[in-house]
Amino acid sequence: MTNDEILQIFYDSKAMLSGHFLLTSGRHSDVYFEKFTILRQPRYVEKLCRLMAEHFRDDRVELVVGPTVGGVIIAYETAKQLGTDAIYAEAGEDGKSRIFKRGFSIEPGTRVLIVDDILTTGRSVQEVINLCRSYKADIVGLGVLLDRSGGAVTFDAPLKPLATVAAQSWEVAGCPLCAKGVPLTQRGSRKL
Repeated sequence: MTNDEILQIFYDSKAMLSGHFLLTSGRHSDVYFEKFTILRQPRYVEKLCRLMAEHFRDDRVELVVGPTVGGVIIAYETAKQLGTDAIYAEAGEDGKSRIFKRGFSIEPGTRVLIVDDILTTGRSVQEVINLCRSYKADIVGLGVLLDRSGGAVTFDAPLKPLATVAAQSWEVAGCPLCAKGVPLTQRGSRKL
C-alpha cells in the first residue's frame, strides 16, 4: 500500500480530525489522528498490522512489544501476523518511563519489534526502547501506523512507518490557534 492509501484509511474511518488540539506530548496542533477510530474496526487493524508485519517479516522477530494503550492492539495483531507473542509496556510510576507488569519480561538477546500507533515526538517509543534495552533485548525495528513528524523524529533502530505526514504542532507559547482564541480540545490518554 502507498502512503496515500494508508492515509485514505484515516480519512475513510473518520480518524483525521481538524480543529485545535492538545496533543499527549503537550503540544498544540490543528490536526489530530484519532487512532481509536481505526483501532475499533478490526478490518482496518488487520490490514494495517499485516502490512506492518510484512515490513519486518525477514527480521526473525521473536516478540512484539507496544506501549499502552493503542500499542497493545497493534502489538497483538502484528504478532499474530508474524506468528509470535506480544506483550505491552505500561506507564511507570514516574510518568516518564515504561515498565512491564503482569509477569511480562524479556529474555536477553530476544529479537524484539516495537510497534505503536501515531508518532509525534517519539516519547512513548523511546520509553519502550529504553525498557527493552534494560532487558538486553535485540531491537530489530520500530513500526508505527503513522509518523506525523514528517520524518523529523529519529531513533537508533530502524523505523518503518506505514505512512508519513508533516502535521504541524506548536509549543503552547507559539501556538497561532491560541493567539486567535480558537477553543482547545484535549484528546488522548496520557496525563499532562
